[in-house]
Amino acid sequence: MTADGVVVGADGVPRCAWGGSTPDYATYHDDEWGRAVRGEQALYERFTLEAFQSGLSWLTILRKRPAFRAAFHDFDADRVARFDDADTERLLLDAGIVRNRAKIVAAVANARAVVALRERGGLDELVWSFAPDRDGWRPATLTEVPAVSPESKALAKALKAAGFVFVGPTTAYAAMQACGLVDDHVAGCHRAQAAG
Repeated sequence: MTADGVVVGADGVPRCAWGGSTPDYATYHDDEWGRAVRGEQALYERFTLEAFQSGLSWLTILRKRPAFRAAFHDFDADRVARFDDADTERLLLDAGIVRNRAKIVAAVANARAVVALRERGGLDELVWSFAPDRDGWRPATLTEVPAVSPESKALAKALKAAGFVFVGPTTAYAAMQACGLVDDHVAGCHRAQAAG
C-alpha cells in the first residue's frame, strides 16, 4: 500500500486500499462503489444493507447479499412492508442473513416508509436531493475521506422524519458513498482516474 492509501493488485490495477484486500472487495470497489444508484428498489436495498452492516464488516454483508435478496424479496418495498411478526421470527432463523431483531424490524419499518414516501416524490428524489456539489473535489488520501458530512447529517434527519429507523449520519454517509452521491475513490485509484 502506498502512502496515499492505494494498493496495486495482482492484476496491476491501483485501487483504494480497502478495495484490494479481497477479491469480493475488488469486484465491489470496481463495479459498484461510488457509481450512481437510482430507483426506489436499488436505494432501499443499499440503505437496508448499510443498516445491517452497522457494527460488522462490509465483507460480511457482501457475502450474505444473495441471501438478503432472497429473504427480502429482492428488496421489493411493497412486499417487505407487509411483513409481520411471523416474518420477523422466520428471518431470525435464517442463517444466510444477519440475524439481528432490531435490524430486521428496521428493514420492515423502512420499507413502509419507502412506500409512504411515494406520495412526496419517492425515495430516489429524497435521497438524491442531498447529493453535495463537490466541484471536482477528490480525497488525495484515505485520511481525507470523512465518516460523516453535513449532507449525511441532513439526509439522516430527513429519512428519520419520513419514518426510517436505524439510519444515522454515519450510515447515511456510507450509503451516499455506495450509491454514488459522493465519489470517495482516492486520487491514485483507477476508478478516480477513470472519472477524470
